[in-house]
Amino acid sequence: QVQLVESGGGLVQPGGSLRRSCAASGIIFSIYRMGWYRQAPGQQRELVARFTSDYTTNYADSVKGRFTISRDNAKNIVYLQMNNLKPGDTAVYYCNADAGNMNYWGKGTLVTVST
Repeated sequence: QVQLVESGGGLVQPGGSLRRSCAASGIIFSIYRMGWYRQAPGQQRELVARFTSDYTTNYADSVKGRFTISRDNAKNIVYLQMNNLKPGDTAVYYCNADAGNMNYWGKGTLVTVST
């Protein structure tokens, strides 16, 4: 089992910044891919940013240059730094990890970008 605990959601003004974290616990040695997805109401869930097993990064085109994914290996934490937030970034953000032959999800936290 792998558990994913998220933090850092909330209400942010356009142009503002927010940092989210996802801490993994359990059988973490089996994790080979970890990152963030988001889903707006009525929309499909989409990849935001993630690490692969060799720490290659993938970013959605819509967030390149604004969002940065990083990690703390010792603490098994992945961070998502979100800068210059736009109303279109409003969504429920989910931490995700692939471990062994299973896929794990955090509970999801709403990020609202609005005045």
